[in-house]
Amino acid sequence: QLQFVESGGGLVQPGGSLRLSCAASGFTLDYFAVGWFRQAPGKEREGVSCISSNDESTYYADSVKGRFAISRDNAKNTVDLQMNSLKPEDTAVYYCAIREGLFRQCVLEGVHEYDYWGQGTQVTVSS
Repeated sequence: QLQFVESGGGLVQPGGSLRLSCAASGFTLDYFAVGWFRQAPGKEREGVSCISSNDESTYYADSVKGRFAISRDNAKNTVDLQMNSLKPEDTAVYYCAIREGLFRQCVLEGVHEYDYWGQGTQVTVSS
């Protein structure tokens, strides 16, 4: 069982920024495709961004393009999500998810494509 945890959520005003981090322990996160998903109350879980482990390609939902950036910090063994220009509609629980298997392409649409999920971190954008 892969062990990892999300952090960095919180309350921020519209237009503000947050940086989420998915930190792994006991394995090298760089070998795995990682996705960030979010789920708002009453809505389905949706893909926000993901990063592949075979070619480091990245993908973003249309709603966050130009505002969010996903990256790896191999020294810290994390995958981070920098979120800028936050909007109230970004409010949700954000989850880090890992796709089983080494050196794979990530998939932005497809909750079922991911085998391991974190506990989530709450992001609230409100004035």
